[in-house]
Amino acid sequence: MSYRLFFGIRPPAAIRAGLLETMTGIDNARWQDDGQLHLTLRYVGEVETHMADDLAEAAAAIRFEPFELRISGCGFFERKGRPTSIWAGIEPSDPLVRLQRKVELACTGCGLPPEGRKFKPHITLARLNLSSGPATPFLVSCAGLSLGPWLVDSYILYQSHLRDQGSLYEPVLTYSAGAQ
Repeated sequence: MSYRLFFGIRPPAAIRAGLLETMTGIDNARWQDDGQLHLTLRYVGEVETHMADDLAEAAAAIRFEPFELRISGCGFFERKGRPTSIWAGIEPSDPLVRLQRKVELACTGCGLPPEGRKFKPHITLARLNLSSGPATPFLVSCAGLSLGPWLVDSYILYQSHLRDQGSLYEPVLTYSAGAQ
């Protein structure tokens, strides 16, 4: 059996509500719903049961202290000069980078190839396609977006289920700060 997995941080309800309030103004954007709002630490992809078990065990050995995060501004990822997704940015955070590196090391230690992309902490707000309206007015309106801080005292191993209306993210295991 295979599982589509990733590790992420789930913002608290107040932060998610603040993000949801911003999600308007781009025609035909596929806005994320409350259940989809997260900060990805490491996308794993499709793995078989034994690898999923190994990853879960390796992640359980990761130690970190609670730390704060803040939302700061917004931006987009693009392909061939067209925005493909809109995101809320995360203020630079050394503890976040350290946690992400530990998760990355756990993944590569289990035999996954290293992540090829540079870690860019963000929370995806919308996915865009060729029928989506212009993103610039939205990006201008949320340039000063500021939410938080919030305390990060855990991260989650998620299973992703693909659906027509967008992925469903199911928490599988939660890893707490300082837990043994």
